[in-house]
Amino acid sequence: MNLFLTFQIALRSLSRNKIRSGLTVLGIIIGIAAVIAVMAVGQGATVMIQSQISSLGENLLMVYPGSASTGGLHFGAGTNATLTASDGDAILKESHYVRALTPITRTGGQLVYKEKNWFSGIQGVAPDYPKIRNWKLEKGSFFADSDVKSANRICVIGATVAENLFEDENPVGKIIRIKNMPFRVIGVLEQKGSAAWGQDQDDVVVVPWTTVRRVLQNSAFNDVNQLLLNIDSTSQLESAKKEITEILRQRHHLAPVADNDFTINDMTELSKTVTETARLMTLLLAVIASISLLVGGIGIMNIMLVSVTERTREIGLRMAVGARGQDILLQFVVEAIVLSGIGGILGILIGSGTAELVARVYGWPVLVSAQSILLAFIFSTAVGVFFGFYPAWRAARLNPIEALRYE
Repeated sequence: MNLFLTFQIALRSLSRNKIRSGLTVLGIIIGIAAVIAVMAVGQGATVMIQSQISSLGENLLMVYPGSASTGGLHFGAGTNATLTASDGDAILKESHYVRALTPITRTGGQLVYKEKNWFSGIQGVAPDYPKIRNWKLEKGSFFADSDVKSANRICVIGATVAENLFEDENPVGKIIRIKNMPFRVIGVLEQKGSAAWGQDQDDVVVVPWTTVRRVLQNSAFNDVNQLLLNIDSTSQLESAKKEITEILRQRHHLAPVADNDFTINDMTELSKTVTETARLMTLLLAVIASISLLVGGIGIMNIMLVSVTERTREIGLRMAVGARGQDILLQFVVEAIVLSGIGGILGILIGSGTAELVARVYGWPVLVSAQSILLAFIFSTAVGVFFGFYPAWRAARLNPIEALRYE
């Protein structure tokens, strides 16, 4: 039998019962639309997370102090003061892989400018901080080594701080009060947005790390909360971590059997963890949405079985005039494929539209990829073949004489 003719016959047969065919296709439409929309939102979220992680900087390594322990209780990395700025200088001098490094000290405080005030996080860093974080300045300039040595009261503010304290006014050159002490604003960082874990990266004030220690914290110690550094390429991560470990163990005079009193993390581990979590959630939601496809497939099988019963005399007549069993089989399989194919196309259009609507209404990132569209269409066609084969097989096995006698 000619395949094009078979297709025409299938459309004619389905058009005889438009409402029934439409309700059958509805299950496929809902299933495909749900899968497309879920995958679009999930893939968009994955791309956004990867972009946010990349915004933290490229080829980063983060060194944290060791964990404090009291009475057998361990309080986690960063709770013991085991890192100093001198450790950072030694790493920068002795390591073959480290390109730039900054110590980081953290605190928080109330910021005041005229009648406005805002509470923000305060980071003490070195002049290489913008280079390491790949963070450009929108206005003004960053501080220099001389400012770090002198613990000058100057600062660079993030976009969120600038918006809340200055609105449309240019912050550069203005004096703000941090913890009731005057600081001169010398620059404004470009807007970066939220990090992968939801923190607003722009809600920050950056000052020389020595200023945090000596002025804001009134401390004579040079211990730091973190050492942030970057290397030339990700291929050097393991070698760099091994080298930094050896340098710090030697400086901290640790015995060969002693545990490290510091922790080294890299962005690759964070990126893999967050991305895999997002992908797992997307897969889980897609599987749940695919259940409606199963329901739609059962609907197709049901309608095809009913169609075989209703058209028994027609099948017998076709066989009597020369149609073979494989021709009858092909005809009903094509009808099932047409049902699922129409449902798949409409589902793809509705799913893509739903994803776009979610993006516009809620501002969520979406990514409708050609791969997901192709996969959805193939899957819908496979549903038609799978659930349409049994009714088609039953039709092909009918005895022509008994079919012609069927009332």
